[in-house]
Amino acid sequence: ALRMSYLRAGGHNPAILDQLVHLQVEATVLEKGSTGLRKRAVPAEPPGAAAGGLDMALLAMELENRRLEDELLALKVRRERRADAGSRVAQRQAEELAQLQAEVGMLRCHTEWMGPRLPPTILP
Repeated sequence: ALRMSYLRAGGHNPAILDQLVHLQVEATVLEKGSTGLRKRAVPAEPPGAAAGGLDMALLAMELENRRLEDELLALKVRRERRADAGSRVAQRQAEELAQLQAEVGMLRCHTEWMGPRLPPTILP
């Protein structure tokens, strides 16, 4: 939830995203408890054997996947914001164009109402 809130607020700093993923993994480990991690390892192997290395590699891969997912989400959020900003600019330009067209129409009506005018004479 913290990571999603950070991304929705426009956060995209990779270091902070990494820290948030690390905190999430750490919280998951704490929720499962240390016994959940020991159950995955084969009891006959000493600590630090191949299974422990696989667990660490799996954890590293999971962290990298989450970091990449966060990066993708941040890119999507930025793209949506740019699209929103672009549509606001287009809307503002359309409003300005409509206003200018209305002014041109008023000026045409005004010149038709006033009739043709002769240019002022230029004296030598």
